[in-house]
Formats: sequence, structure tokens, C-alpha cells
Amino acid sequence: GGFEFQRLHGMGEELYEEVVGEKKRGLPCRVYAPVGSHEDLLPYLVRRLLENGANTSFVNRIVDEKAPIAEIIADPVTTVSALASVPHPRIPLPAAIFGPERRNSAGINLYDPLQLEALAGDVRNAMQKDRSANPQVDGKTLTGNEVASLDPADLRRPVGIAGFADAAMATQAIETAVASQPAWDGRLVEERASILETAADLFEAHSADLIALCIREAGKTVPDSISELREAVDFLRYYAAQARRDFGHPVNLPGPTGESNQLELQGRGAFVCISPWNFPLAIITGQVAAALAAGNSVIAKPAEQTPLAAALAVELLYKAGVPEAVLGFLPGDGAGVGGALVADPRIAGVAFTGSTETARIINKQLAARDGAIASFIAETGGQNTMLVDSSAVPEQVVLDVVRSAFNSAGQRRSALRVLFVQEDIAPRVLDLLTGYMEQLVIGDPALLETDIGPVIDGDALRRLHDHMASIADFGSVLYQCPLPDATRYGSFFGPTAIEIDSLSRLDKEVFGPVLHIVKYHARDLDQVIEQINNTGYGLTLGVHSRINTTARYIAERVKAGNVYINRNMVGAVVGVQPFGGMGLSGTGPKAGGPHYLHGFATERTLTVNTAALGGNATLLSLSSD
Repeated sequence: GGFEFQRLHGMGEELYEEVVGEKKRGLPCRVYAPVGSHEDLLPYLVRRLLENGANTSFVNRIVDEKAPIAEIIADPVTTVSALASVPHPRIPLPAAIFGPERRNSAGINLYDPLQLEALAGDVRNAMQKDRSANPQVDGKTLTGNEVASLDPADLRRPVGIAGFADAAMATQAIETAVASQPAWDGRLVEERASILETAADLFEAHSADLIALCIREAGKTVPDSISELREAVDFLRYYAAQARRDFGHPVNLPGPTGESNQLELQGRGAFVCISPWNFPLAIITGQVAAALAAGNSVIAKPAEQTPLAAALAVELLYKAGVPEAVLGFLPGDGAGVGGALVADPRIAGVAFTGSTETARIINKQLAARDGAIASFIAETGGQNTMLVDSSAVPEQVVLDVVRSAFNSAGQRRSALRVLFVQEDIAPRVLDLLTGYMEQLVIGDPALLETDIGPVIDGDALRRLHDHMASIADFGSVLYQCPLPDATRYGSFFGPTAIEIDSLSRLDKEVFGPVLHIVKYHARDLDQVIEQINNTGYGLTLGVHSRINTTARYIAERVKAGNVYINRNMVGAVVGVQPFGGMGLSGTGPKAGGPHYLHGFATERTLTVNTAALGGNATLLSLSSD
């Protein structure tokens, strides 16, 4: 193929004549003629020019009279197979990309039929298992008020039964956690780290069960569920490595001769970890792993909608060696169980991921308590924006916008909520965006063909419909994906793009697959930045521009915890893109970052006067005269 294009080099014509000219060798030959508009065809032609201009290209080598024909037509597969070592020794394999400190989580190649078939069978079997989530305190399974956990893709289908704890169980869990914490904190850091690494291996060994629960209980698609499992595994291994580095030995500090100064980290006490439903496995695992690694006991309180995935995670942590007295598990409602845990003055700290409104409530409860001031690590919401200027590539912009706004049905805290697109490029971008949205497949998240699954429950669905009813005065719907009939029994909401005139129209985050679009003029860039900062949120920011100075200008001025330039703005990788916001979007430190464990620890300085005993005898005798 490509002979028509090769004629530009003067070589393709010779090859063409050789095959179909006067000699007529009887070989089939197709003339390949790329057709398209300038903006579509030019990148293609440049790519082909680069390919065929390479010294190793077939077109280049065929005219080299010194090159043996057998070498030119050699089968590349045979050539590579004959090599003693295929990988470059300095390029690490996927499992080793993070170096010797920790092993990377294992992925699943969904394009490999063998891997896909095995995964499908294992997940299908896992979905048939009876699931339950009951309160666990000091190794005892308690009986709570039974509540069915339903599949948001089909609310007629229960996934399992959860036993919701009450305030009395919360008190019992606190007593156990407070009593068990000193012994856990006193264990060698190496022991705690090894337990977390064993847990990571167990998570991967039970991957089908965990993926099945993410799909059925949280309504996550297959790729999203696999990614969530990997994030949980990465948290376990990353915090184990960080604990070894920062908690394994005290830091020697400089000082005067005759004095020793050391700084060490230790656990704060009993921690409460309150996790959300949108990442039912990864976030609770990350919170609990960090608290345990730092030497704290933990009471884990999962979201009401997704207790089953959390229960399995806790069960695997027990199997890995976490003492049952050190880790309590209390599924239940936020006000009854969560409120009782947070209000108790014996709780040394709270790790929370969820809405800004709930974080404010927890903060007030902590402030109203008697006793020691608790540590509060909050990861909250955001009014996340992406700025696209006229230099951006529309095709790339749309791919990243769709993933950022609609992946996981828009139920990521990092998800794109408001797209600012420069007027000059807006028609092309919006035309492509509409076309892309028309191709999205909405349905059962267990099917690999599904792009968008359900929102979590009826309350979430109602809030989205209420928002749609309120936009008539200030916005217009550019496109909303129609829902297929198969979604009628679930809590589905069609991904929607809405054009509005100003960010100020939005007084709160819309948590779901709704993208708001604002057009702006280049001269108004500073005003756009001011609008974004005035929201008070500061979680994620996306920038699309081929002008480096513009991208940097925006990134330096918008107050956001995570900034992504010329890529999508979701899917932060543990230890690579530490995740967390500022302002109304969280307190820090960033999850999956090198400072996160410090938020779960307290510092102690040990100073020793080494000259006080056994000092210089001559000096002692002189001073006594």
C-alpha cells in the first residue's frame, strides 16, 4: 500500500510499473490514495513522510544496491525471535517501573482474548456468590440492622446484605481500637509494611471478586473496576514503602558537640476512616493502609451504598495479618454511626473523603469535642474546569473532555465539570463533541462494550434531574445521550453537554455526567482564571494549548491541587500524581504522595546530653577546683 504517495519521492512509480506495467507479473496491486481536507490529511502525510524517510524504511532500503534482498524482505518476527535478549536492559518491565521500593500493580490486557476470556469467567462466577457485610469488632462479627445492597444498573437485583451498626457498636469499637493501638504502634515498621504487602498480593489473588463487586455494587465499568483494583494494590505497596522510609528509623539532626538530637514519627492513636461510594475499594484501602502503616488502630466506616466491597477488603487485610483488634469495621449510616465515631474525644484523627458539606459537619463535630485536638484529613469536592485555547488540537481535546467529564458516569471528584473553550475553536470542538457523545454506549457496566454505567442511586439521579430543570433560565442543552430501553430498571442518566454563559451560574458541584460549556475570548483569559479561583474550590484543572507559555501561565495562576496539561484530568496514579485539592477541595496532605503518612503521625524529638555522664575527666577535675 501507499504507492500513490510514494510517487512523490520518485520511487513509488518505479515500484508500481514493475508490478503492473509492461512486465505484468500478474500480482494484485492496490493504489492507495489518501483523501481528505487539509487539516485532516496534513498530519497523515507528515507521518508517512517521516516513516518512509527513515533510514530503516522499506522504501528507503529497496533502492540501496548494497543491501541484500534477503535482508530487506526478512520476516521481522523471525528476526526478533532469534535475539538473545529482546527487552532493552535499561527499560524496566511493567512490574518494575517504580524501582526496587515497590512492585507495580498487575494490569489485565482487555485486547488479549485469552486474558479477557479468563477474566470474564472468573468475574461471572464471582457475581454468583452470596455477599454480606457485617460489623467487625475485636474479631467478633456483630449483628446489625439488615439492609440490602442493590445493583444500581438494575435496582431489582440485590448484590448482598449489609448489617448496619449502631451507636453502641461504635462505642465498643472505639474502646477496642484505643486499647490495641499502643501495641500495634510498638511493632517494628518492617512487620507492618510486610503485612500491607501481603494484603496487596491477596487483593490481586482475589481480583475477580473485587472487580465483580465494583461492577455490581458501584455500577463501575469493567476497565474502571480493573483500574480501581490496581489503585488499591498500589496504595498498599506504596504506603508500605513510605513507612519503611520515614518510620523505620529516627532522623539524626545537627546540634552542638556533646548533644544528640533525633526526630521520630509514631502513630497518633485510634483513627476513623470514612470512605465514599464512588471508589468503594481504592479509597477505603488507601485510608486504612496509611493509618495502619503509621502505627494507628483504625475503625473503617464505608459508604452506605457500597459496604460489600469494603467488607471484602477488610477481610483480606485480616488474612494478611492485621490484628482484628486493631482494625474495626462498621458499615452504617453517616449520621448514626459516623457521627458517634467522630464525636468521641478518644478518636485521635479522622480521614474523610466525600462532599465539602459533610466535611464541614465533621470539622464542627471535632471542634466541639473536649480532649485533644484531632487530626482531620479531608478530601472533598471540586468545581473542576478545563481551559482550551485556539491552538489546541480539537480531536485530542474531545477525547480528553469525554473521558474527563463522563468516565465513571461523571462520579469522580476529579471529573471535569466546566469546559472553557475559546470562541475561535468552539464550533469545531463542540461539533466533534456532539458526534462523539452520539457514539457512547450506555448500559450494563458488566458488558465490555459499555462506556457509561449508572449513577449510584435514586437520590443521585433525582439531584441530576433537578439540576436539568433549573438550567432553563441560563443555559441550553447542546446534546444529551438518549437512554436505551435496557436501562429502565437502573439509575441511569444520559451524559449531557450544556452551554452556559458564566461559571458563576453554578453555585455547587453537579456530581454526575453533566458537562457545562462556557465560550470565552482570548482577551478575557484573566477574567476566566479569576472566575475559577472565586469558586473557592481547587481540586483539578485541565489545560489544552500548544503554546507552552500559555499553558504555564494558566497553571501558575489557577489554584488547583492537580493540574493536567494536554491530557485528560482523571485517573491519578499512586506515587506518580499525588491527589488532593486546596481551599474547599480538601485539607491535604495528598493521597498517594510522599507526605500523606505524616498526616496520620505525630512527631517526637529526643534530645540527650551525651556529656552529662562519663564526660572528659580532665574537664571535670578542672571545673571542681
